[in-house]
Amino acid sequence: MSTEDKRREFDEIVAHLTADYPSLRRVSGRPWPRGVIVSAFMLGAVAWALLSISMVAWGWRGVVLTCVTVALTAVAAVVSTHRRRLR
Repeated sequence: MSTEDKRREFDEIVAHLTADYPSLRRVSGRPWPRGVIVSAFMLGAVAWALLSISMVAWGWRGVVLTCVTVALTAVAAVVSTHRRRLR
């Protein structure tokens, strides 16, 4: 079996799957530049480090702050994903 045949067969399988399951389709839009992604991860790492320090330094208040921050971040991510899928 040649490479072109395998590629064509793969494309047909993907087409059938995306027709049956629309949620598998790639969300259209421009991907973020690598620098933006790296900066976001670095900012997240620094924020997590500060939250970890606050849990040790402030005790239960730091734990509550960390839990609230994580919950708000998760809600923001879910809302963002939901809005993106509605477009």
